[in-house]
Amino acid sequence: MRHTLPIAPQFYVTAPQPCPYLDGRMERKLFTALQGDNADKLNDSLSQQGFRRSQNVLYRPSCAECSACLSARIDVSQFRSSRSQRRTANRNEDLARRATSPWASEEQYELFRTYLDSRHAEGGMADMDVFEFAAMIEETPIRSRVVEYTHKETGDLIGVSLTDVLSDGLSMVYSFYAPDEPKRSLGTYMILDHIQIAEEAGLDYVYLGYWVPGSQKMGYKSKFSGLEIYVGGRWQKMTSPEEFTADMHPLSNDPIAEQVANIHLPDTRPTR
Repeated sequence: MRHTLPIAPQFYVTAPQPCPYLDGRMERKLFTALQGDNADKLNDSLSQQGFRRSQNVLYRPSCAECSACLSARIDVSQFRSSRSQRRTANRNEDLARRATSPWASEEQYELFRTYLDSRHAEGGMADMDVFEFAAMIEETPIRSRVVEYTHKETGDLIGVSLTDVLSDGLSMVYSFYAPDEPKRSLGTYMILDHIQIAEEAGLDYVYLGYWVPGSQKMGYKSKFSGLEIYVGGRWQKMTSPEEFTADMHPLSNDPIAEQVANIHLPDTRPTR
């Protein structure tokens, strides 16, 4: 009988390209493939170490001279809604939530295009066609859901979140929403609703992706209580956003080989 030994994930680095968050800076990512029978374990482990999923890839910023991007998550047990957030929840009481399998629809793509054209016309996704959109939604080797928000009366789709279910929380992989209703604060509302979903499911965290000091696009994330950020190889409570700066220094990040050596991989050996 032939036995195949498990192969450890191989890590790679992307070529530098313009940073989408801070003008004048270049970004670089450390990434690995997400595949095989142990994809869920790998996704759980690396998500807890600041990685994010994009289809069948897990990645984490690894810029040569910048350490501004900080992975962020909300500790559900420590979250307390602010007065402004409660008003946001009340303004969206006319919306219904529907969680489905990760399957793309034309209605989702139309909303996605409207959102991009309004908010991120110059971003890296600006040219994404319907087939690439379908791949973003459907190509997932782990437990994922599409969470849709619709008007209770009209049934119109107003917001969508592609959400991964981790062992310890929910990871909001990508969200988009109707840009013509700014008073709803839909980005904030969908996070509030995911906090509620996580609490009801007994999950500890809601992973939000990256928070970048100095980036207006990311400023709303720092307004959630119970926020933790991944710094120096561990999660830390954010007490004040002003304590963090978009650091840029030749010694900001460890060499790639050292970064990879410090990544903790899950134990995928079969149990007896």
